[in-house]
Amino acid sequence: MPRPRLRTIAAHNSGNPTVPTNVRQNQTLILTEDLSKHFTDSKRGLIRAVDSVSIEAHPGQVFGLLGINGAGKTTMLRLLSTVLRPTSGRASVAGHDVVQQPEAVRANIGFLSASTALYGRLTGFETLEYFGNLYGLSGSKLKERIEFVTATLQLEEFGGSQCDKLSTGQKQRVSIARAILHDPPVLFLDEPTAGLDVVNAQTVMEFIEAFRLEGKTIVFSTHIMSEAERICDEVAVIHDGQIKARGTVAEIITWSGADNLERAFLSLVGYRREVVTA
Repeated sequence: MPRPRLRTIAAHNSGNPTVPTNVRQNQTLILTEDLSKHFTDSKRGLIRAVDSVSIEAHPGQVFGLLGINGAGKTTMLRLLSTVLRPTSGRASVAGHDVVQQPEAVRANIGFLSASTALYGRLTGFETLEYFGNLYGLSGSKLKERIEFVTATLQLEEFGGSQCDKLSTGQKQRVSIARAILHDPPVLFLDEPTAGLDVVNAQTVMEFIEAFRLEGKTIVFSTHIMSEAERICDEVAVIHDGQIKARGTVAEIITWSGADNLERAFLSLVGYRREVVTA
């Protein structure tokens, strides 16, 4: 069977991002200023999971957070999505403060990760209807949005099946549909290809490319350098909770003095190859 592909959407034909009518092209949709999140551990003491991070992202842009496991990527996305409250600093998403206006922030974001859970006993379509109601959609508007994401992500063949009977790739497509159902201007993608085979990972990457063309602001966390090189307009290397470098992929490579992004990344996070002698 041929690999399913995302259906073409209108924005693809123009060649330029189609920014939502309530969003200006030059608007800063994600802004953090010295954002920090600290935890206290009984054994390790103070943990600076995110430490004075300042970033910004705009419509039609994929902003990459590059870091090893435990670098602070997921904590950063949880702060931006209001799951966690910052220790200090400030952040706004779609013009709304994450501390003062958390409900408005959540109304303007979609969140997706490789571990996003689905209710196993619900079908894909029932899942979309359930989350649509949570998003405040109903009636003809909900029906219209479900039809749109179903066509865009080609859910017709398996959307009526219970989620616990779907393949990993099918579950991820339902999760993508859930994340974009309410048409948010901002998407947070936390290592969305982790655990996927190369074919399903390709489908997720195509999804990101398509919705960038729609003018979405996308924050994409990964530790896979080839994904960052392909998809990101700007990247920030985060390590031990701090931003070590920020810029385009070409700028990061030039600044580090390396000859590719992987070597630039390893240099920035302080990796040193161990030489084993006999």
